[in-house]
Amino acid sequence: MEQVQNDSRFDLIILGASGFTGKYVLREALKFLNAPSSPLKSIAIAGRSPQKLSQALQWASRPNSPPTVPILTADTSDAPSLRALCARTGLLLNCVGPFRLHGEPVVAACAHAGCDYLDISGEPEFMERAQAADHERAAESGALVVSACGFDSVPAELGMMFNSRQWVGPAVPNSVEAYLALESEKRIVGNFATYESAVLGVANAHKLQQLRKSRPRRPRPVIPGPSPSKGETIENQKKIGLSAVRLPSADSTVVRRTLAILTENPHGLPGLNESADRVAKREAFWSSVKPAHFGVKIGSKSLLGILRITMVGIFIGLLGGIGFGRWLLLKFPSIFSLGWFRKKGPTEDEVESASFKMWFVGRGFSDESIASKGNTKPDMEIITRVMGPEIGYLTTPIILIQCALVLLSQRNNLPKGGVYPPGIIFGPTDLQERLQQNGITFDIISKSNISS
Repeated sequence: MEQVQNDSRFDLIILGASGFTGKYVLREALKFLNAPSSPLKSIAIAGRSPQKLSQALQWASRPNSPPTVPILTADTSDAPSLRALCARTGLLLNCVGPFRLHGEPVVAACAHAGCDYLDISGEPEFMERAQAADHERAAESGALVVSACGFDSVPAELGMMFNSRQWVGPAVPNSVEAYLALESEKRIVGNFATYESAVLGVANAHKLQQLRKSRPRRPRPVIPGPSPSKGETIENQKKIGLSAVRLPSADSTVVRRTLAILTENPHGLPGLNESADRVAKREAFWSSVKPAHFGVKIGSKSLLGILRITMVGIFIGLLGGIGFGRWLLLKFPSIFSLGWFRKKGPTEDEVESASFKMWFVGRGFSDESIASKGNTKPDMEIITRVMGPEIGYLTTPIILIQCALVLLSQRNNLPKGGVYPPGIIFGPTDLQERLQQNGITFDIISKSNISS
């Protein structure tokens, strides 16, 4: 390891590599550093504390001795330090959250410098604000800025597309509902920054609404058939063995942003310097993706589990909008999350024992002509599933690093620049295959006719 401030360049820099998630991202990156056929030949890590970064590098390298990875000092509140990072790399991975507090200066620095940017944010307001503020400059400078390149929201984006592509004409989907189940042999413990982001999201919900009202409306995709009903507050999904309630996550808004961009660009976004063969593959991929109404629910095998989820939602919903309530929520996370979040995060054993399953229940019509006959109900159902390890510290780093490797190895196939959700950028690449090779699986569970 070494602490440097010279002007050598790196394939990527990880900002916030000493944080809870950042050190797992670093560990995942080291697996591919100088590996055969990997485009990753040099990395650096950056943050406020060289000492903590050095400790993170030692931890991430275990059981081996740390490789030579330069340590750079940078702070999200120090614009010159961010510009210095952008001058040293073509790709910045940002792991410093909550992103509403720390993310915007980093995106702005990358957009100005023409430096590509990926992050693990799951915060809709931050993502949409970055798109409003920095898209044009990033498109001009050649900075490709993609948020939500972790568990939020790549499994939802690729999972929804995977389900939608199983609908072979004349069949068409009408809705795809995702059901998330978190599982563990021990106890499930989440990242405090995720909990803090949720609390701040509730506190600032009105700002997100104001932002959306101030932006031009994007075209909505044409979806065959009527809009699905909202259904019961607690839904019993017998086919997948879960009771479920709606999850106010970023996934739905991110998927909708991708579908809106696809509506404007039916063949996807042209790459910087694509071959004719690559253009044909991209257009064929997007022609197989069919838009559908999309939502996300969180499920549990027991009614008690659903009541626990509902109680945590009520605590955050009621207290998150009041100053003193927010203080209570953030001061005592373990109490108000009923043990799901704590400031120290999960132990390594708790991380290793956890996993997720995300079921995608697609409902639609065996023939598109049926959908146009007034108020017809779907007569066909396709269930698919995405599965992987613990969401915050294992799945998220796997996804972020695979997105980075796609970007490094296939940059000419991706758009010149701009601020985008992950689906529209990585959908037509080999990201899904790469995730499957790294422990995140995509499966078709069933195709069946259902009674109207």
